[in-house]
Amino acid sequence: MSAIRFKPYKGPSGGWGSAYSVTNILFREGAPIEGTAALFKQNRPISGFACVSCAWAKPGETRPLEFCENGAKATAWEVTSHRCDAEFFARHRVAELLNWSDYDLEQQGRLTQPMRWDAATDRYVPVDWQQALQDIGSRLATLGDPNQAVFYASGRASLEASYMWALYARLYGTNNLPDSSNMCHESTSVALPESIGIPVGTVTLDDFDKTDGFLFFGQNTGSNSPRMLHELQHARKRGAPIITFNPLRERGLERFVNPQSPTEMVTGAETVISTQYHQVSIGGDTAAIAGICKALFELDDEAKASGQPRVLDVNFIEEHTHGFDAFEQRIRAYTWGALEKRSGLTRGAMEATAHVYARCERVIGVYGMGLTQHRHGVQNVQMVVNLLLMRGNMGKPGAGVCPVRGHSNVQGQRTVGITEKAAQVPADNLRQQYGFEPPAENGVNTVEACEGVVAGHIKAFLSLGGNFVRAAPDTYQLEPAWKNLDLTVQIVTKLNRSCLVHGRTAYILPCLGRTEVDVQNGIEQQHTTEDSTSCIRAWRGVAKPASEHLRSEPWIIAELAKATLPNPQTPPWDAWVADYSQIRDAIAGTYPETFHDFNVRMLEPGGFHRPLGASERKWTTETGKANFIAPKTLSVDDDIEPSAERRDVLNLMTIRSNDQFNTTVYGYDDRFRGILGTRSVILLHRNDMARFELNEGDLVQACTAANDGIHREVGPLRVTPYDIPEGCCAGYYPELNPLVPLWHHAEKAKVPAAKSIPITLRKTIAVAVEKTPVEPIPPHAVNG
Repeated sequence: MSAIRFKPYKGPSGGWGSAYSVTNILFREGAPIEGTAALFKQNRPISGFACVSCAWAKPGETRPLEFCENGAKATAWEVTSHRCDAEFFARHRVAELLNWSDYDLEQQGRLTQPMRWDAATDRYVPVDWQQALQDIGSRLATLGDPNQAVFYASGRASLEASYMWALYARLYGTNNLPDSSNMCHESTSVALPESIGIPVGTVTLDDFDKTDGFLFFGQNTGSNSPRMLHELQHARKRGAPIITFNPLRERGLERFVNPQSPTEMVTGAETVISTQYHQVSIGGDTAAIAGICKALFELDDEAKASGQPRVLDVNFIEEHTHGFDAFEQRIRAYTWGALEKRSGLTRGAMEATAHVYARCERVIGVYGMGLTQHRHGVQNVQMVVNLLLMRGNMGKPGAGVCPVRGHSNVQGQRTVGITEKAAQVPADNLRQQYGFEPPAENGVNTVEACEGVVAGHIKAFLSLGGNFVRAAPDTYQLEPAWKNLDLTVQIVTKLNRSCLVHGRTAYILPCLGRTEVDVQNGIEQQHTTEDSTSCIRAWRGVAKPASEHLRSEPWIIAELAKATLPNPQTPPWDAWVADYSQIRDAIAGTYPETFHDFNVRMLEPGGFHRPLGASERKWTTETGKANFIAPKTLSVDDDIEPSAERRDVLNLMTIRSNDQFNTTVYGYDDRFRGILGTRSVILLHRNDMARFELNEGDLVQACTAANDGIHREVGPLRVTPYDIPEGCCAGYYPELNPLVPLWHHAEKAKVPAAKSIPITLRKTIAVAVEKTPVEPIPPHAVNG
């Protein structure tokens, strides 16, 4: 960890800062040679491996170096020379490790062999693979009610492993298959089918080359999907405007120097990314988009009155949409004063966007979790679609909606069955293929799984990757309840907090990582993933496995299934593990429309895309058309909002640094925000600091402003002035997850509303934080 400093960053995204950061982590992980060799194979079609990090699309014709800063960090993190072996666990009790930070836990390196928690010593001890698998299977088989077990999946697992995991759970008898989509983009999965008939975006990389402009909402490209900056840079150089709406000014959407361009690196030539940048208030997106729509109606009125071409695409609206009249009536009824107050923007800002949008013929609407992780996240997404439909920007080249997914295969695992919703399961196909009756009852999503653990209804939790306990909301309520589970199983590559907050019986099953060669039956196996643009591609690992005791995820799932299920021969688990192409044949049998000829098409240059009806103006909605859905409210949060009576309430959004991916923290330097050496900060507008009588460097406790009888508090946090709208504040995920109540989630989608948390601040003590590192108190310490 570097010394704690707060120094505004004046450089662009990319550039020498990115190059230095990549070099630094390769050496810190003790893998300068191995890591560099792996990077040359990263995102290479067929012969290389799919990035462990984000889900952004890979071009069919790859660049010389097809990785970004954060993708390189993820690779270095996985090919590290550090090892977390049996000797490490022999030296440390679990109670001790619970006091370690997320960074320090994962920095111990790759897990090397299966481990079982020993209650007598409070240590993890080595265990034989078959002994572990048989014990887990036996405990699951005797659990009684299959719905007492949860089968969680992170976005890391391949399509092959995800399909097997979903089938294993359903053969066991449950649809309890929550996943990381439940924590981020479930609002998308609920909103888009209602609006356009599919649960995913409609654009591909080809559309990025054909578009006239972009509208960005709630997405931090520079930290969360940096490879997209290449496409945005190309668009800007041909003159396409990019209009951004974000509470914070994110450097990746301001300025970019391509670190793979020798000319730009030598000259420092920067590309300005956003042509307009509007700092919308946290949760004010619906109001901001409504303002743009209102301005478009007014422009259209002027065009009609003067006999000019219409601003609205009237022909498209009449032929392809439903609900326009109700939507128009709702938007026209909003006053500019209400829209300005709720959005935090001026009328002029919203009109400026409308004027530019009206001059573009083909526009892509891009958004991230800044829209989805709200109480009205579903409405936010549908407002983006409404805005695109007004000018026919759906179902034509260079136009459409683009939700930017997070983890590498988080979208793909849904495509092959990771879902708690029974209606989305092709039960007839599964019944015909495997001769069993798939469970017809809905399973639990992430929030419901947490509620079940707290209530004691859930008895076993199996996790295929991820760090669920750390990623989940309401940490202080969840962690004590987690220890009452009968069984917890973590299939992971590194030690994390979810391994330490465990049940009465607990196992750590270490698996191969994305970067590693997977040999089964003497054959090097291929895997597949789906990216944010619904493109499915083949890949293979290139690095030597970190330990001879590691097993692939498909092998682990197959062995667990054989140990658990009454008929271990159906499906043919052993044959599948010996040849992953047979798994892909099975996937094609279950999902023939998407995966026909899977083993052939996955090898095509650039892969193949799943069917996207809306991109061809085929609307599989109840109305048979694309639906305008009028917003129900401009409110940010129906639970509690800042008001004249509650001026002490701030609206908090959790953020990620450019030195982390999801819960994985690569370091304590958030270069773009100028925060170095710490994550224990809260970012405030100077006016809010003044009215709360706070000075830079003061320490505060952040408390959830909800009257539900439960006290939620995190701190101490260093008060740090920042360019953020008044009444808003920001702090790091996952450290601030304890402030998100389980019930504080998106309507219909149940995504934790981590981007709009009502909080109050309480001043504690003032110290020279620059000299004394202060990290948030671990949850178990607060709970005694």
